[in-house]
Amino acid sequence: MPGFGRVAATAVAVGALATVAVVAALNRLDAGDPVADRCSATAEGTSWNLSPVQTDNAALIGITAVERGLPARAATIGIATGLQESKLVNIDYGDRDSLGLFQQRPSQGWGSEAEILDPVYSTNAFYDVLETIDGYETLDVTDAAQRVQRSAFPLAYAQHETRSRAWASALSGYSEAALTCELAAVENPTGETTALVERIDRDLGDVPREVDGDTVTVDTEGFGGTTARDRVRTSWAVAQWAVATAQDTDADAVTVDGHRWTRSSPTWEEIDGGPAPGQVEIRVAPAPDE
Repeated sequence: MPGFGRVAATAVAVGALATVAVVAALNRLDAGDPVADRCSATAEGTSWNLSPVQTDNAALIGITAVERGLPARAATIGIATGLQESKLVNIDYGDRDSLGLFQQRPSQGWGSEAEILDPVYSTNAFYDVLETIDGYETLDVTDAAQRVQRSAFPLAYAQHETRSRAWASALSGYSEAALTCELAAVENPTGETTALVERIDRDLGDVPREVDGDTVTVDTEGFGGTTARDRVRTSWAVAQWAVATAQDTDADAVTVDGHRWTRSSPTWEEIDGGPAPGQVEIRVAPAPDE
């Protein structure tokens, strides 16, 4: 089977009606109608909304770029591709044998069905190919995505560029306090951090972390960079990743760089104190009797 660096996949052939449906569905999230659970990334005064499921997958795409030391442009390309190919939902169907977040095809060398349906595997597979494209950082988003995907609709990715740039900037830590989620109160009968710790290990790799009761502190030293400025940026990347994945991890509060997000007050508020520079505190919902 050909390797990723030599074979670009043929993505799902998304028809014109499907493309319209993607845009319409995303626009409905921006229409100002009340939504019980949703997340937003804000850039240049505009908030771009996604559902918690879409946000969860965008978070993986964004933080994986940071973990691999890739520029935010790579995350923009990845998120735009996911929006076009699957609406950022890990689907188990598609055109011919296309599957997953990026509608990758086993028959085109992307891996087995099980591997492609693993979002961690498929995200890294996408970046493996993207990194083989000389100068992808300066290409138009739709051109870079098309060189990876080889889609029958090569211009379709462009419509998602502005939205994807806002999300990528927040998830890469360049836009601070730009990603928020409005989520219902969570039921966490035991107050345990198991789901959170497992997700940290899955998405962030061997980043240092310490568990203390219902709180996990992540230290971003060496994660995606080594300078003091890198640590500020990557701590915001991890913090906004933590908010974006809160639906899955039962996270109830995230604190970083003198700011805190909570489910009860889902905006970033300035606070006194908090973790040391470069660290992120993520607290899960407490047990009912606490």
